[in-house]
Amino acid sequence: MVSAPLLPIFLIVLIDVLGLTLMIPLLPFYAERMGASPSQIGWLMGIYAACQLISGPLLGRLSDSMGRKPLLLVSQAGTCIGFLVTAYAPNLWILFLARAIDGATAGNLSLAQAYITDITKPEERTKSFGVIGIAFALGFLVGPAISGFLAQYDYRYPIFGAAAMSATSIVTTWMLLPSVKPGANTRGRAALFDFASYAAYFRQPVLSNRLWQFFCFSFGFALFTSGMPLFVERRLTWNGMPFGPEQVGYTWALAGFCGIFWQGPALGKMAKRFGEAALARTGFIGYVGGYSILAFTQSIASLGAATAVMSMGSLVRPALTTLITQAASRDEQGVVLGLTQSLTSISMILGPLVSGYLIEHGQLTTWGLTAAAISLLGLLLALRRTQH
Repeated sequence: MVSAPLLPIFLIVLIDVLGLTLMIPLLPFYAERMGASPSQIGWLMGIYAACQLISGPLLGRLSDSMGRKPLLLVSQAGTCIGFLVTAYAPNLWILFLARAIDGATAGNLSLAQAYITDITKPEERTKSFGVIGIAFALGFLVGPAISGFLAQYDYRYPIFGAAAMSATSIVTTWMLLPSVKPGANTRGRAALFDFASYAAYFRQPVLSNRLWQFFCFSFGFALFTSGMPLFVERRLTWNGMPFGPEQVGYTWALAGFCGIFWQGPALGKMAKRFGEAALARTGFIGYVGGYSILAFTQSIASLGAATAVMSMGSLVRPALTTLITQAASRDEQGVVLGLTQSLTSISMILGPLVSGYLIEHGQLTTWGLTAAAISLLGLLLALRRTQH
């Protein structure tokens, strides 16, 4: 069950994720209909992340001084506008503009995480961050299935649904989320593009190790999410036709169903019994195994097996986020979480570009094994002992 203080943030993240997951199965196929190649689709996904890379630290820093709620509303409004422009885009260039608008204001997840750190004790954070995990799992269970169903009739219907979810999220934030303004002390916070200050975090052995783990997780996941629709379109068929938005949507729904098992009520108990580090290692093992199986997938059965194994990876984000916040002082947590968002953005720039290149050149197995190799590096880092 979600505790009362976290219920508003759970609802907000759930609605946001529903909007996001309505788009994930559809966007590559939507762009293909406009004549985009796999490499161009990679750039389309990369421009969103590039804009997010610039805005993420700024939003995190502003939220430290102005409060999480106002910046969350700004972020959600930008997402809603981006979806509407996407729905009415007459050509590929306007679609690029829509993704840039969405990316420039993207910060919903990092702001939600920062809000959780404001209202929870350190020892309760893994369970609390699991709330975001549950929202993601539910969103991936419901959103892609709805997207696949609606895309049968018109590719724009899921996009309108995503815009409606985003508008609902704005109302939910405005009405239900209590304002929590962090302390005014900004000592040690990095300014936008102050790379020397960011580098200081990587000189701290414990925090550096965890940040590199987070990058490996994000990079591997970005390779997977950006390339999976185009991969299965080229590898699998349904009723004699290549996989499309409907089949990809149902595959994502299966992933969401499996993710609920790992990030449900048992997460807090597992964290207390085994520790966050053990959960992160287990999650990386799931990613290595799942991506490896996917690389050689030639049937729907093996796709289901890869998805089930890969779902263990849903343990990584809440466990690593907790470990990262525990390694930073309270007055630095906003910028450290902003830094994780920047690492995610870098991954989401590089991942789609690599995926697009490999898939365009027919290197489908290499694509899956590359994601597995990056996750294996994350596992090796997680196994490495660092001194506080």
